[in-house]
Amino acid sequence: MRAKGLCLSISLAAAIAAGATSADAASCSNTAAGFDQWKTEIKADALGAGINASTIDKVLASVSYSRATIRADRGQKSFKLSLDEFMRKRGATTIVSRGKKMKAQNAALFASIEKRYGVPAGPLIAIWGMETGFGSFMGKEHTLSAVATLSFDCRRTDYFTDQFMAALKLVQRGDLAINAKGAAHGEIGQTQFLPKNVVLYGVDGDNSGHVDMVGSRADALASTANFLKGKGWRPGAGYQPGEPSYAAIQEWNAAKVYQQAIAIMGAQIDGVSQ
Repeated sequence: MRAKGLCLSISLAAAIAAGATSADAASCSNTAAGFDQWKTEIKADALGAGINASTIDKVLASVSYSRATIRADRGQKSFKLSLDEFMRKRGATTIVSRGKKMKAQNAALFASIEKRYGVPAGPLIAIWGMETGFGSFMGKEHTLSAVATLSFDCRRTDYFTDQFMAALKLVQRGDLAINAKGAAHGEIGQTQFLPKNVVLYGVDGDNSGHVDMVGSRADALASTANFLKGKGWRPGAGYQPGEPSYAAIQEWNAAKVYQQAIAIMGAQIDGVSQ
């Protein structure tokens, strides 16, 4: 299960330094003051991005300034534990044990994913277990409010405005519910995708006609495999540190111990030597 405020994708972590917004974009603030004015300004931006007015109005009526998101964002800590300490704290033994059962129970699904994307079950299951305890806890914050708050906040305005526009697209196409709940930075679903990554890599793995990262393990896992493939995963190549596909795992999360944990647990679940 994701520890609050600790687990950021590498793109999100890299964006921390970006911060500033362009001169003609919606205003920003480091407090709640001005959030209603921001809604007016961001509506014009969203219309310009091709989002229909009905979707924008519904979303903006649903969002509020999320102090929980700001607390999590301000309170982020680096991963300072040793690998062994991190593995113990995150319950690696349990993840591997449950993960092997998940692999057996969903053998056909994992086989089809590997055939299509070249990514074996182990690292996908390790990510699934690490992020949400296999979908048991996906977060309790209002997703759209979280992303809107970080778009309004001055620290990484441009980055999260891009995420907010992606979230609006997901709502418009029926792939994100307005009342959806997730992690504090707006991560969505069983493997915790930020909205733009759902737009870029989301897959309808169960052929339902929608990408449902919350309710469909097939969609969440296929999307995760598609993300790794898009980040350079090489089918059949090793994914331990120094091996060709490890670079794709490094794109999943910025923390070295997290990357190593995925690789180690993935190998144990897959039953391959490290």
